[in-house]
Amino acid sequence: MQDLLIPLAMTGAFGALIGTLYRLSRRPGYRRPLLFPVVGLIAGIIGFVIYRLLVATTGAPIWLLPLLVILQVWLWLGPFGPASRAAGQDEPKG
Repeated sequence: MQDLLIPLAMTGAFGALIGTLYRLSRRPGYRRPLLFPVVGLIAGIIGFVIYRLLVATTGAPIWLLPLLVILQVWLWLGPFGPASRAAGQDEPKG
């Protein structure tokens, strides 16, 4: 059981770290700063599941796991993430 839980926790923590670094480098002043580490944590967990499936089917190498996590955090917070709003456009004027 520890062979599964410890790498899962480490991958989730790595995803949260990458999400936090993404926030610090890309979107200063964003209103929901907790969104970035939470999305990173979820991306780390999903990346671990994808990696385990790839190991079971194709025998994927270990270096693929951090790349999967970084790629997912970048995709979920970048192109497929929440739309960024410029200053003054945060609230509707109606």
